Amino acid sequence: MENIGFVSTRFAGTDGVSLETFKWYQVLQRKGFNCFFFAGKLETPEDISYLEPLAFFDHPEVREVQDECFGRSIRPRWVTDRIGEIKARIKDSLYEFVSGFNIELMIVENALAIPLNIPLGVAITEFISETEIPSIAHHHDFSWERKRFLINAVDDYLKYAFPPTLRSIRHVVINSNASRELSYRKGVSNMIIPNVFDFENPPPAKNYKGRELRERLGFKEDDIFVLQPTRVVPRKWIERSIELVSLMELKRPSLVISHESGDEGDVYVRRIFEYAERFGVQIIYIGDMIGPVRSFNIESGRRYHIDDVYQAADLVSYPSGYEGFGNAFLETIYFKRPIVVNRYSIFVEDIEPLGFEAIAFEGFITRDIIKRIWEMLEPENRERVVNRNYELAKRFFSYSVLEKRLMHLIETFNW
Repeated sequence: MENIGFVSTRFAGTDGVSLETFKWYQVLQRKGFNCFFFAGKLETPEDISYLEPLAFFDHPEVREVQDECFGRSIRPRWVTDRIGEIKARIKDSLYEFVSGFNIELMIVENALAIPLNIPLGVAITEFISETEIPSIAHHHDFSWERKRFLINAVDDYLKYAFPPTLRSIRHVVINSNASRELSYRKGVSNMIIPNVFDFENPPPAKNYKGRELRERLGFKEDDIFVLQPTRVVPRKWIERSIELVSLMELKRPSLVISHESGDEGDVYVRRIFEYAERFGVQIIYIGDMIGPVRSFNIESGRRYHIDDVYQAADLVSYPSGYEGFGNAFLETIYFKRPIVVNRYSIFVEDIEPLGFEAIAFEGFITRDIIKRIWEMLEPENRERVVNRNYELAKRFFSYSVLEKRLMHLIETFNW
């Protein structure tokens, strides 16, 4: 067995699923596997990729169907028919992908967990049923974890394909709560593989593009660069970061947001800019300037990458109300930056008990949190904390952890 096919709605940009997929790709490549990619939006090398536009959650035909599926309890017959039509076209492409690249194992990245593209999930499920191809379903977010999917007209599809329970699928989740819920709701065993980072290979000590970015954004040497490394969506609680910057009483009260707005509309984007204006905080939005981590040897066409942003920052604010795991937490530890973090549930259960030193708060920012931030920013405190955090992450969230668990999972298939 040599050829592995990754399948999802997209492998592009700075979303957590795309970033984590690249890490799995790196580990598998090092172990001698050949990896290929199937999605509706791709930033992967053309010679190992299969683009099926209908797999993208924001394709117009898919969006038309999706809009009729949630927030209501009855779906029109034409929606069912259209789901079937789109599903059939995607499934034909899956057959071509697997045949053309001689795929022997499929890794489905979140497309069988969160129903952003129902026809895609159904197509994948039927394809696995029809071929019994060995498959790993890597689940990052489930429908029951998102409020916007609770009222729906597609419960039959959700039970069937998000996720399916087929004997040729091995299920992987990224946190303890998801593991319990999947077992309870679907009755399937699963393995926890947390998000990881390449802690065996630390970043360069100096990054000239990071310094250049600070200057380009107008930060002087003694200015504090506060970074929120997330998309602009409501569950990221950017309001807390704005309050934090305001309470710090900086000479230049600014908050830098590094990621694009995401897939939940622009109402929250407008709210954030209005909220910041009331607090006297400048939002510096650079999502359109930043490419993903340097991956797949594909140029994003953008001068800066997310690692440049981390190395430009003095402090990372991570106030999310909910996270499937917390890629930004690991990235902050990797680039050795102090972090302020809201104690979201997965942090409390899976990360905090390991002993990381973070400035943690419970839902809102207080003067005591600001005092602790300034103490953490003292050079001697900062060096001690970031170095200790790095060593802990190397132990619990490195590529070697991923390799050990992933290879064990692959070996469970009867080839």
